[in-house]
Amino acid sequence: MSVGVDLNIAPSRAGLVVLLSLLISLSPAVASELKPFATDGCSAFPNGIGENTELWLDCCISHDLAYWRGGTRVERSKADLALKQCVAQTGNPTIARLMLGGVRVGGTPYLPTKFRWGYGWPFLRGYKSLDESEQKKIESSLVESEQ
Repeated sequence: MSVGVDLNIAPSRAGLVVLLSLLISLSPAVASELKPFATDGCSAFPNGIGENTELWLDCCISHDLAYWRGGTRVERSKADLALKQCVAQTGNPTIARLMLGGVRVGGTPYLPTKFRWGYGWPFLRGYKSLDESEQKKIESSLVESEQ
């Protein structure tokens, strides 16, 4: 009598577990690498509207700085709400709500995009508090970029 267990599934799951374990074990080793701050403005969204083509560009640059730094889930939420508030203060509350929806969906740290949460750090850092050495790297990098 056959039990009906598909043994072909077990190796693929085991392989996935090994791969994920390897990625997790390697991530602290590369997590200390910080790319210099770079911004593309409002990413896939216009930087302004009408004749003022940079109306909310400063809002996006501040938001990019927060995303480059990365950090916790709460810090990301605060950065996204600050973007919404900043854009709304330009007199465009509807656009502010649209932008908030876009960054909440597209800014996840689990997609390998150039605008993901924590894009200054290697991919798969996820949501993680910045430790003292990471804070110092951020400060040093920003000082160097000003020179």
